Amino acid sequence: MSLARRISVGVAGLAAVGTLIAACPAPAHGHGGKPGAGRTVDLQMLALNDFHGNLEPPAGSSGSVNELEADGSVKSVPAGGVEYLASSLRTARKGHDRSLTVAAGDLVGASPLLSGLFHDEPTVEAMNKIGLDVTSVGNHEFDEGKAELLRLQNGGCHPVDGCYQPGKTFQGADYPILSANVVNEQTGRPLLQPYVVKNVKGVKVGFIGVTLKGTPNIVTAAGVAGLKFLDEAETVNKYTKVLKQQGVNAVVALIHEGGVPVSGSYNYNCDAGGAGTGISGPIVDIAKKISPDVDALVTGHTHNSYVCTIPDPAGHPRLVTSASSFGRLYTELDMKYDVRTHDIVRTSVKGTNHVVDRVQPKAADMTALIARWNTLAAPVAGRTIGWISADIGRTGNRETPLGDLIADAQLAYGKTLDPTTQLALMNPGGIRTDLVYPSTGTEGDGVVTYAEGFAVQPFSNTVNLTTLTGAQIVAALQQQVSGANLAAPKILQISAGLTYTLDTTKTGADQIVAGSVALGGTPIDPAASYRVAENNFLAGGGDGFAALGQGTNPLVGGDDLAAFAAYLTAHSSASAPIAPPAADRVTVIP
Repeated sequence: MSLARRISVGVAGLAAVGTLIAACPAPAHGHGGKPGAGRTVDLQMLALNDFHGNLEPPAGSSGSVNELEADGSVKSVPAGGVEYLASSLRTARKGHDRSLTVAAGDLVGASPLLSGLFHDEPTVEAMNKIGLDVTSVGNHEFDEGKAELLRLQNGGCHPVDGCYQPGKTFQGADYPILSANVVNEQTGRPLLQPYVVKNVKGVKVGFIGVTLKGTPNIVTAAGVAGLKFLDEAETVNKYTKVLKQQGVNAVVALIHEGGVPVSGSYNYNCDAGGAGTGISGPIVDIAKKISPDVDALVTGHTHNSYVCTIPDPAGHPRLVTSASSFGRLYTELDMKYDVRTHDIVRTSVKGTNHVVDRVQPKAADMTALIARWNTLAAPVAGRTIGWISADIGRTGNRETPLGDLIADAQLAYGKTLDPTTQLALMNPGGIRTDLVYPSTGTEGDGVVTYAEGFAVQPFSNTVNLTTLTGAQIVAALQQQVSGANLAAPKILQISAGLTYTLDTTKTGADQIVAGSVALGGTPIDPAASYRVAENNFLAGGGDGFAALGQGTNPLVGGDDLAAFAAYLTAHSSASAPIAPPAADRVTVIP
């Protein structure tokens, strides 16, 4: 791989063109061991996060990464697919006597049909084959509840769908799924192992796995029933002490929470302005609270790519990494292990994000795995559900064409349940990929298959109806840019007829211009009642939309993907495909 295809950051080194290695002062007492304190051996860690069951190469905007070129331009590089990920990891391990492969959660959940149709058993099988050693739990591991998560760990056939392959029982994950900060509400005991110690040819490394404490706010209530999510830093510090008491001094935290880098290119220099300057978001505060005895932080959740240093509580720089999402990148961490102190030499730790490009040979065993599961999925996956005339995308942090289309589909479905339904709202996080034209499959340009629809909406939510007052609707729109969503706005996708003005020159709830919210051109009446269609996640107040959880007269409808598929079928044909909506329902200032 060329130097242009990577970024490296070490806690000792000088900035250099190509590798972009950032310099940071060494800690006075050499946290993690001092060079020269004893003989050292090399240790490699390969890390990924937020794979989300993307066994086949992801399409559209989800299937590439941005690469910063030497002249300052940005190039889009196709990336991802487990056939290429397996090849990349296996190539990276060559020449390394001691190598561990780790992950920071959301390996499953919100998956394309090839994995999601089978409750992510194919992804677990793939992770077993690529040699994953350990992962933390993520919020999406709770999409189907704790019992299903335990099944993915321990094995056994699905309680409803049974065994998918005749004579073959699902064996579960060969790797531990760590959930140190996810505990039973009644007993306080972790749901799964809180930590694990890996011994690679005499090198012992402890891994602690946590997910974001806000997981209950972004997962359906049923998915986290009976569980409590504890503070990330406090939990990591607790188990770091436990590991040290066991004589394990080398500790790495796998944290399903992340940050927002200053650049969208995977190979920018995160520490160009100094340690901690190139990243913001929740992981920064978490990292600053985690014990200096933790040697590195592998993170995720935000689907961003970064290799940054953030000062630990003692003020010493520490590496924090994330490898984007969907298997498009992997992070290589190289370090020295001091055999006398039994610790990682903190000043030796370097990180590099590598592209999982599609010009390398495919891993034959992954090709066979995909073919086998595709054969099982074929009767469902290939069914045509509609036609489109061009790409209909979800890219952007405001209103999107695909968001409008889904909201319109939910409004149409809502009217079949209750003809008085007037509007629909859709959360942007529930839209997982684009509808792409021409198709990446073989069914023909513009054809939308069930598999492609599933990739867009894989959560198996229901489309529910509730009655909200005009004041509650306005409050929900304000909650897009305030409260829990102040730092990272979540712009609801809205059905045709609902309009408002978003003034980005203002802050917080004031961004929703007073009096601008209208339905069919008529201003929303705060005292009036409106029948609203939304998925069960939003209807429960998810994603920080507490106002939507205050609805009355609830009616639980059917599957959201079925509603989307029915709308596409009813409103398109080969001769009259659906064009991308204009995405002009929200007027943005400036």
